Amino acid sequence: MNLFHYDFIVRGIEVGLLIGLIAPVIGTFLVLRRYALIADTLAHVSLAGVALGLLLVINPLITGIVAAVISSVAVERLRLSKRVYADSALSIFLSGSLALAIVLVSVSRGFSVDIFNYLFGSIVTVSASDVYLIITLGVIVLATIVAFYKELLFITFDEEGAQVAGVKTRLVNSILIILAALTVSLAIPIVGTLLIAALIVIPVVTALQFRKSFLRTVLIAEVISLFSVFVGIVSSFYLNIPAGGAIVLLTVLIFIIVFTLKSMRK
Repeated sequence: MNLFHYDFIVRGIEVGLLIGLIAPVIGTFLVLRRYALIADTLAHVSLAGVALGLLLVINPLITGIVAAVISSVAVERLRLSKRVYADSALSIFLSGSLALAIVLVSVSRGFSVDIFNYLFGSIVTVSASDVYLIITLGVIVLATIVAFYKELLFITFDEEGAQVAGVKTRLVNSILIILAALTVSLAIPIVGTLLIAALIVIPVVTALQFRKSFLRTVLIAEVISLFSVFVGIVSSFYLNIPAGGAIVLLTVLIFIIVFTLKSMRK
C-alpha cells in the first residue's frame, strides 16, 4: 500500500470520496426529474470557465465554479419563462459553452496538458488549496440538501402539488440546480468535464434497478459511487491510466452486471 505515501494520491482520494458522496444524492433528484442532461451541460459550461481561468492565470477550479453557477441560474430562468423548452435551453448552453471553451483555449496557447487534465480528470492537478475549497463547498452542498430535503423530495415527485401546498418551488428548483452546478464543478479535477455526468447519473440508474424506496436508492447509489471512486483511483495509480476513465468504467461495469443479473432473474 505504498501509494498512500504520495500526497497527491491522498488528496485525490479525500476529494474523490467527498465527490462520490455528493454526486449520487444530486443525481437521484436529477434523474427522477428527467433532468439528467443538466449535469452534462454544466460540465461543458465549467470547461469554458476552466479555459478562462487558464487564460487569465486564475485558479481554474474557481472560474469553473463561477461559470457553472451563473449558467445554472440562467438555464432555470429560461425554463421558467416557458419561451424555451428545457432541453432546448440545455442544448444552447452546452453547444455555446463548448464553442467558447475551444475559442479560449486556442487564443491562449492551444490544447495544452493542463486543459486535457481538466477534460479527463487528473488527481495530480489537485492542490492542497483545492482540497480545502472542495471540502468547504462540499460540506455546504450536503448541509443544504439536508436543510431542504423534504422540499426537494416533494417537488421531485409532484411539483404542482408542492406548489399548491405552499412550497416555494422556484426557490427550491434554483437551489437544486445551483447544487448540481457546484457538484459538477467540484468533481472536474477528479473525473473531468467529459465524464462527470456519468458519475452523477450511472450509479443512480444502477440503484434504480433494485426498485427500492427513495432513501434506499440513494444509499445503494452511494455505495456504488464510493466503491467506484476509491477502486478507480487506486487502479489508476497501479495501471497508469486516467483516474476519471477508471472510475466511470467501473460504474458502467457495475451497471452492466446489475442489469444482466436482474434480467436473468426475471
